[in-house]
Amino acid sequence: MSEKNVIKDSKLEKFRQLSEKRVNQILNKIRILSNLGNKSNYKYEQKDVEKMFRSIEIALKEARRKFQSKNKNDNYKFKW
Repeated sequence: MSEKNVIKDSKLEKFRQLSEKRVNQILNKIRILSNLGNKSNYKYEQKDVEKMFRSIEIALKEARRKFQSKNKNDNYKFKW
């Protein structure tokens, strides 16, 4: 195996390790966020829920775009 192939394999393995860890962290945070849907513990309006999920969807679209192009704009932040 050439040195280039070893480097490519090592980068792929690093990507897979990091992505598995990060995706699982995100999934856990989503589960935690969904706990806010318990109306016996929290009060919220539908417009608040829509604003939260709109922000998440925007961030997710930006992240997906980075896998499709060289765009490096990651400055989006959620704010009430």
